[in-house]
Amino acid sequence: MASRGAWRAEVVDHRREEGRPPYEPARRPGEPLARRGEFAVHGAEGAVRVTGADGRTRWTHTFSGRPNAAHVSGDRVLVTTDSLEYTPWGFLGPAHLLDLADGRLVAELRGERGAAYGGGRFLLGLEGYGIFETRAYDRDGAQTDLWPSYGHYVVGTGVRVVEADRRTPTGNRVVRLLPGGVVTPGPALTDSLPPKPVVLPDGTVLVLDGPVLRAVDRDLGSSVLAELAPARDSRTIRSLRRDGDDRLVATVAEPHAADPARYTVDTWTFRLTPAGGGGS
Repeated sequence: MASRGAWRAEVVDHRREEGRPPYEPARRPGEPLARRGEFAVHGAEGAVRVTGADGRTRWTHTFSGRPNAAHVSGDRVLVTTDSLEYTPWGFLGPAHLLDLADGRLVAELRGERGAAYGGGRFLLGLEGYGIFETRAYDRDGAQTDLWPSYGHYVVGTGVRVVEADRRTPTGNRVVRLLPGGVVTPGPALTDSLPPKPVVLPDGTVLVLDGPVLRAVDRDLGSSVLAELAPARDSRTIRSLRRDGDDRLVATVAEPHAADPARYTVDTWTFRLTPAGGGGS
């Protein structure tokens, strides 16, 4: 349990079994990439389409590759894609900035991970081959800012990033992005590729940082909520997710030394409570 900070995490269940690692769950058939009001953004091989409240298709935009995520901000949609044709390495495809009303291509951008920034603006980040950056774009696709940071974006009161540099040793931190390319450093992380964090209603970010469950508040103050068993293999796969209002589930899958296709999967379920006993 945590001894400091605004939250406590109490272990209510721990299970160990042989199984599959906690890969990002596949979307259910028909589940959209994103929703905004009456609009739903759907993806398929080589296309993205938007439907209205009646379920009818308003428009379809086609391209080479496959959409992997969509973000809606104001009257714009940003769609990131996977492609085998865009670069000679990996699966990075172009990011399409589209008009939400008619699907018109506003701009073709380059980035791996995006986030809606409000008012038709977006964040778009890229990491690898000497690149570790996040760019801000306006509704017309013009770049408005650039930061030397990349990872999981938390947009609310400002922008925080749970960095993911895939380097050993890592230089990752939880940081805040400020105008003019300024990066305010927060707590250092030990994991070079932390899983997607969980954001609580009060803005606290929960990070599974290697064997440590860490809470980072809006001011970048950090506290340790729990310590899990340390991994023995660099190929260990982790995930963190909410389960209802007061449950948090952390999963750690470690491959067998003799058979990397087999995993031992540990799953911890925590009860989350405000440290002071009141609401958040």
